[in-house]
Amino acid sequence: MASTSSAAERKSERLELRVTPSTKKIIQRASALSGLTAGDLAFEAARRILDEQEVWHLSAKDSLAVANALLEPPEPSEALVTALRHRQELFE
Repeated sequence: MASTSSAAERKSERLELRVTPSTKKIIQRASALSGLTAGDLAFEAARRILDEQEVWHLSAKDSLAVANALLEPPEPSEALVTALRHRQELFE
């Protein structure tokens, strides 16, 4: 997997880290096993973390529930209507 958003993008930025000797050994072992540079390993880990935080992975059942809620939203509860009125009053 490419470590840049664009194939034409050059690696021109530096990122330096201070790590413990044991962390360095782990990174070197992972690099040797994967064939990725330390920088590419860091990129892949960062990308995975962002995917976990920014991308929803829903089951088919949950996907259907979300789609149905978007297509046929429920009527707002009285508490929601009250909260929205209160908010409007605050910002008028």
